[in-house]
Amino acid sequence: MAAKSVILLDVGGREVRLTSPDKVVFPELGITKREVMEYYLAVAEPMVKVLRERPTNLKRYPDGVDGEPFFAKRLPKGAPDHIETAKVTFPSGRTADTFCPTEPASIAWAANMGTLDFHPWPVRRPDTDHPDELRIDLDPQPGTDFADAVEVAGVLREVLTEAGLTGWPKTSGGRGLHVFAPIRPEWDFIQVRRAVITIARRVADRIPEKATVAWWKEERGERVFLDFNQAARDRTIASAWSIRGLPRATVSMPLTWDDLAAAEPDDFTLRTVPGLLADRGDAHAEMGEERGGCETALEWYEADGLGEMPYPPEYPKMPGEPMRVQPSRARTKD
Repeated sequence: MAAKSVILLDVGGREVRLTSPDKVVFPELGITKREVMEYYLAVAEPMVKVLRERPTNLKRYPDGVDGEPFFAKRLPKGAPDHIETAKVTFPSGRTADTFCPTEPASIAWAANMGTLDFHPWPVRRPDTDHPDELRIDLDPQPGTDFADAVEVAGVLREVLTEAGLTGWPKTSGGRGLHVFAPIRPEWDFIQVRRAVITIARRVADRIPEKATVAWWKEERGERVFLDFNQAARDRTIASAWSIRGLPRATVSMPLTWDDLAAAEPDDFTLRTVPGLLADRGDAHAEMGEERGGCETALEWYEADGLGEMPYPPEYPKMPGEPMRVQPSRARTKD
């Protein structure tokens, strides 16, 4: 059996191994593991800023994007000594030591392990129980597209401003959008999720023909779903600059609000983004310099009196949560 090809890279003064550099990761485009590594080295500076000190799940594709990916929520065994961890607590109460990037070599090591998407928690290592980002996932449902998500995002921006928050948009890498709002780490996951719920409800109330917070797919229709459960503990969103495991090797691209109207998600790929970064700089370079709070949104939540929404099915029953019964099944039982 022939020996595997190995290239030794100097990444910030650390030696990082690149194994099987010619292995094809994206067959449709012929993109190799070497190109994936080169991409992550090209965007390492802004990406480290996004991920630094955050417990981060790794979505790994050991057999390329045509194979079966898996999430690594615990640091894989055999990691080099310089790879750091953060302890997180899952909804079940169990804990884990999770990958916690602190430098470009951390990202390069993960890329060599077959990682495409980096999924950071909305917390930092010093306090993993209090998020410092409020995140909203705008998910176009069948019959809607990116342009619809952009329209909904404009209303979301207005509501965030009224709540004293500043939103920062990015493409999801698919058909949707993600909007992050930096907050002070003074509220727990339940409170932050409730803030997201009430913000999302206000957006849906203003444009009910375009946006919805209906958890059950049968009730969403051809609208953009504001996924409030991405704010729940242990639910993560692909980071800015992450390559998505899709055939076109698209990237979750940070944008300004002015960029959105003309943006086309397929324009942001592994092969185009390094040049765009060099030409335009990082649209989110100042994100996090000012942080808002959840006070106003939580006041809205209490005043609305609408209460909780269902949690994801793998969660234990949560306080105040309505029944997790699909509406059509509930009617059948009646």
